[in-house]
Amino acid sequence: ELPDPPVVAMLTTFDSDQYVSTALRSGASGFLVKDTDPDELACQVRSLAAGAMALAPRVTATVIGGYLHHRGEQRAATRAVSLLSARERDILVLLSQGLSNADIGRRLHLSVGTVKDYVSAVLSKLDVSNRVQAALWAQRAGLLDGART
Repeated sequence: ELPDPPVVAMLTTFDSDQYVSTALRSGASGFLVKDTDPDELACQVRSLAAGAMALAPRVTATVIGGYLHHRGEQRAATRAVSLLSARERDILVLLSQGLSNADIGRRLHLSVGTVKDYVSAVLSKLDVSNRVQAALWAQRAGLLDGART
C-alpha cells in the first residue's frame, strides 16, 4: 500500500486571488497568510496534519465566491456529485466542513479505515486530487447549502 501523499499548504504574505487560485488548483490543501496570529496558525497546521483543509479567513470568501461564478463548473459538479452514493455524499459534506477522517468516523459510526476508503472513492469519482478540491465540488454542486450531516 502506498503511503499518503504529503500535505501541502501555501504560506505567504500575499492573499491575491491569483495566488489563492494557483495554489489550490495545484493541489494545495491550504492557503495561509503570514500575519495570522501564531496560535491560530499553529491550529491551522495541526488541522492540515489531521487531514482537514485550512484557509485563511480573509481568503475564504474569495475562494468560494470565485469558483461559484462558473456556471458550467456548477453543472459539471452537480453531475459528478450525482454519481456518488448517499454515504459518499455524506462523507463529502463532512470532509468539506473540515472534519478529519477520525471525526467523520465518529460522526457516522465508521472505522477510520472505512472513512479513508470512502474518501478515496469520493476523490476518484470526482476526479480530484485532494480534499480541498472535493470541497469546492461539493460547494459548486450545492451540497453545503445548509448541510448538517
